[in-house]
Amino acid sequence: MSAGLKPYPSYRHSRLPWLGSVPQHWEIPRLKSLVRNAVESETERQDSDLYVALEHVESWTGRIRRADTDVVFDSQVKRFRAGDILFGKLRPYLAKVARPASDGVCVGEFLVLRPPAGTATAPYLEQLLRSKSIVDEVSASTFGAKMPRADWTFMGGMRVCLPALTERTAIVRYLNHVDWRVRRYVHAKRRLIRLLEEQKQAVVHRAVARGLDGSTPFKPSGIPWLGDIPQHWEVRRAKYLFREVDERSVDGAEELLSVSHLTGVTPRSQKNVTMFKAASYVGHKLCQPDDLVVNTMWAWAGALGVSKRAGIVSPAYAVYRPTKPGDSIGDYTESLLRTRMYISNIICRSTGLQPSRLRLYPDEFFRLPIIQPPAEEQRRIVHFIQRETADIDSAISRLEREIELLNEYQTRLVADVVTGKLDVREAAASLPDESETGVDVGSALLDDERAECADGAPLSVEEEALA
Repeated sequence: MSAGLKPYPSYRHSRLPWLGSVPQHWEIPRLKSLVRNAVESETERQDSDLYVALEHVESWTGRIRRADTDVVFDSQVKRFRAGDILFGKLRPYLAKVARPASDGVCVGEFLVLRPPAGTATAPYLEQLLRSKSIVDEVSASTFGAKMPRADWTFMGGMRVCLPALTERTAIVRYLNHVDWRVRRYVHAKRRLIRLLEEQKQAVVHRAVARGLDGSTPFKPSGIPWLGDIPQHWEVRRAKYLFREVDERSVDGAEELLSVSHLTGVTPRSQKNVTMFKAASYVGHKLCQPDDLVVNTMWAWAGALGVSKRAGIVSPAYAVYRPTKPGDSIGDYTESLLRTRMYISNIICRSTGLQPSRLRLYPDEFFRLPIIQPPAEEQRRIVHFIQRETADIDSAISRLEREIELLNEYQTRLVADVVTGKLDVREAAASLPDESETGVDVGSALLDDERAECADGAPLSVEEEALA
């Protein structure tokens, strides 16, 4: 996508350490001369169709996911107009920058940046403000150790690079084309990942719910959604297998653990989690090896797991300890609880006002019926699953790495183009018109992307906050 791109013929130094050299003919105005910080407070929301919170804007892409209609914002909201640039000032390193296509309201944690009417600056500035160079510069200026925020006084006075109008148009055209191609590649890889996960899910479901011996006679489980189970297996309520423990850290020095729907319970140090860390972990919940840890808010998405090590987790989580450790094999229990039939039942048992904020409380967890094979058979099932899914896991890891590299490539390319390190004028001029290709870059793959998140599940459920 960037093959053949070259630098501009001549450069001059910008005198800005973060920017370096810029094309000779580019301007370096202050941001406040290009946009103004529009503050239109709004206390009534009924007349707005689009409500935007920080969590509704994807980092680095700017794509907006619509909020549930029953979402209630905690504070006064701001009104924005179509074409305004929303800049997430809370933890700006997340690069939550968007340019909505319609009017709406957003939470106060956004700066609403409005260019003069009739100008063509906004599409370029959206790309520029989302570039890593700008994001890093703004992040370095934030105040507040726990909840760092950007300040308009700093941002407004910050100098930015500005090419001529025709170049801005070429840059936006080229980057939109790159974005479409990257989204298409990523979508294809995610579709393949979903197919592989379905294949893995089938292997796991068959093993944990039906066993490994096809000749074993079956019996009714007594639970309609569980169906028949091997005759020598039991079904017991979770309250007979687990007890809730609430042990707290005295000094917060234990290893911090993260709970994910993808990897279960793992050290946070091994995860790429961008959410802030608490100033202190005193009072966080302790967990021990073989404890079942459930992210209460995201249990419906499979965010639970059996810990293999001692550590601390969010005080908002539930920690369950086996009443008879020898009877429950952790890896079997985790695999069982993350099957679709169990996740569906967990959703039914969870409560909350929003589909994406359902909570599984202990009293409902304890009513959950758990399939219980003999311990030795649980171990054989675990070994079978590990053996049969190893190649699938390896393929999924490769695809996820490829997606990561594509995103890194796009982030770097955007930064190089919007700051003038690469000249895309010829490349943009040679791109086909959307009308000729039948491709609407702005909406390509949108239906598929909506379908991927139709259930409201995040792409990666990690700890949202450890405060």
